[in-house]
Amino acid sequence: MPRSLRCALGLLAACLAVAQTAPKSRIVGTIASVDASKTQLVVKTDDGSSTTVQLDDATKLLRVAPGEKDLTKATPIQPSDLAVGDRVLVRGGAPATSVIVMTKTDLAKKHELDRAEWQKRGMAGLVTAVNPEAKEITISTRVAEGRKAVAIDTSGPANFRRYAPDSVRFADAKPSKLEELQVGDQLRVLGDKNGDGTRLKAEEVVFGTFRALAGTVNAVDAAAGEITLKDLDTKKLVAVHVNTDTSLRKLPPALANMLAMRLRGEQPGAQGNRPAGAPPAGAAGPGAGGDRSGRPRGNMDFSDMLERMPAFNLAELKAGDALILSSTRGADPSKATAITVVYGVEPLLTAAPERQIGGMWNFDIPMPAM
Repeated sequence: MPRSLRCALGLLAACLAVAQTAPKSRIVGTIASVDASKTQLVVKTDDGSSTTVQLDDATKLLRVAPGEKDLTKATPIQPSDLAVGDRVLVRGGAPATSVIVMTKTDLAKKHELDRAEWQKRGMAGLVTAVNPEAKEITISTRVAEGRKAVAIDTSGPANFRRYAPDSVRFADAKPSKLEELQVGDQLRVLGDKNGDGTRLKAEEVVFGTFRALAGTVNAVDAAAGEITLKDLDTKKLVAVHVNTDTSLRKLPPALANMLAMRLRGEQPGAQGNRPAGAPPAGAAGPGAGGDRSGRPRGNMDFSDMLERMPAFNLAELKAGDALILSSTRGADPSKATAITVVYGVEPLLTAAPERQIGGMWNFDIPMPAM
C-alpha cells in the first residue's frame, strides 16, 4: 500500500484485518449525526445509504491515525469524542462491539499533507507512449514555456491505481498495473524528478480515461445533483451526475469573451486589457496559446485558471445555459460523472458552433486525496 495515499476505506479495512476475532458485521462510512446521549450514531456509508448504530457501555471506541494499520497503536476515546464527519468502521451488531474512528480533523490534516506532497513531488500529463518492456511511460505535461515530454520510470516498486469508470473519488480508484495504461489516458505521478524535470522515478501512479463535453442544459435537478445536458457534438442528451467532489466554476464574462475572440481568430487585446487570470494575448500560454494573429493553437487549456474562478451552485442553472465539463468515461456514453463543470461559456459556443469544442479543452486529472 502507498505510504502517503491510503484512502480511509482501505485503512479501516486494514485495521479490521488485524483484529483477533471476525466481526458479525461491519459498516464503513462517515458519521452523519450523533444523538445527544452519545449512544446512537447515524453513519452514511460510501454507497449513499444511512445506517443507525447503537452504542452501549461495552462498545470499544478506538481512534487511529490516517496511515496507521496497527490497532495496537490505537487510542481509546469516549463517546463524547465522536463528531459528525469522522470516518468510522463499525463492527458487531446491535449494539456495536467496536467503532474504529479516524477523526475529521486528522483526515483533513492528512489530506493537506498529501496534497502538499503531490504538488511538490508530483506531475500530471497526458500519456503519449507506454513501453511495458522498459517499464516506462511518456507523458506530455504543462510547463511555463508550453508543453514538454517527460519519461516516467516505473521499474521500481511503483504503486498503480486507476480511477473507476463512474467515479472521480480516489477512494474508489482500483489497484492497477502498467499494462492497463493506454495512450490518451490522463495520469498523475508522484516521485523523484531529475535536475531538468525530463525524467521521474515513480512511487505512485494514478490514471484514468476522461472526456470533455460541451453543450446546453436541458434540465437540472439540484437536489439530486444531476444535469441533463444536450451534447454539442452528438446532439444527444447526457445525464451528468454532480457530487461533492465535483468542482463547479463560473467563467467571468471578460475571460469568456476573450477566449471567444481566440476561437474566432481575432486579437484578444492589449496586455493592459486582459481579464484577471487570462494568458497574455498571442502568448503560447499553458496549452491555450496562439500565433501572432491571436488564433488558437493546439488544445485550449485553462486548468490553471480554474481555481481563480468563482464557484456556482446547481440551483443557478436553467434550461438553455451553456456548460463545458470534464467527466469520467464510463461504459454508457449517455451518463457521466463530472469532475469539473464550467458555467458562463455561451460566448465560446456562439463563437464556434460548428467546432467540436468539447474536445478542445484539457482538464487535469483529479488530485489524489483521501
